[in-house]
Amino acid sequence: MEIKNCLLCPRQCGVFRSAGEGSGYCGMGANAVLARAALHFWEEPCISGTRGSGAVFFTGCSLKCVYCQNYEISTERNVGKSLTPQELAGTFQRLADQGAHNINLVNPTHFAAAVIEALRIWKPAAKIPVVYNTSGYERVETVRALRGLVDIYLPDFKYAESQLSLAYSGAEDYALVAKAALLEMAEQTGKPVFGSDGMLRSGTMVRHLILPGHTRNSLMVLEWLAENMGERALISLMAQYVPCGKAPDYPELNRRITQREYEKVQQRLFELGLDGFVQERSSSKKEYIPDFNLEGVAP
Repeated sequence: MEIKNCLLCPRQCGVFRSAGEGSGYCGMGANAVLARAALHFWEEPCISGTRGSGAVFFTGCSLKCVYCQNYEISTERNVGKSLTPQELAGTFQRLADQGAHNINLVNPTHFAAAVIEALRIWKPAAKIPVVYNTSGYERVETVRALRGLVDIYLPDFKYAESQLSLAYSGAEDYALVAKAALLEMAEQTGKPVFGSDGMLRSGTMVRHLILPGHTRNSLMVLEWLAENMGERALISLMAQYVPCGKAPDYPELNRRITQREYEKVQQRLFELGLDGFVQERSSSKKEYIPDFNLEGVAP
């Protein structure tokens, strides 16, 4: 496939993307490039369950956070295999055949066109939900194109402060863009729905990663979510931050969060009455980062 004028993500580069090459911000072609497609057991309990989530990790990114734990594939793009939409649909089915609770599309934004085509092929016979696991930096128009193909939205809401999103992700407009995208996601899915097995079947769950030294940003994020999302979304408060990527070049980011920072943000979550999950600080380990070795992608 090819994209003549790419406007998929908020960067809106407008570049031509052939099947294998592209010159936009993401630097990727139109066909999806995968670094890993395997059962993943380290998501929220209602996503991973007992059999694992069928996590499809895409190479490249339209946000490129300096501290990204997947920096090797998101920014350096060192690992990846290009697949046609038909091959991508086949990958979904192999994961389903392995017993995956869901198909978990990890950072799919820049390949949304290929993902949509693959889901149109695979979705009619699908028996498990599709999870759209994103940074939250999404064009509303792209999210609308996913209606009926995605069952569960799993977006980040990283920043409420534009100076942080500019400094750490090169996207001063992140908060404005993400807020609109999150509202569209919640409107599409409605309130979260669970199966009898406790697994999330449909709905929106918003993740927020606490950054060291920036609890004010976290409090602002939670307050916006409480005011604007309420019961329409679950919240997943994440404490897994560990310095990765270029984080050592930013002294304020070159450490894990403290117990005090963790408790301050967690307490505000409880005060606001937000429903969802709270990750323990013990999750802040690089051992939980998967190996990007083309597992489940290469023959």
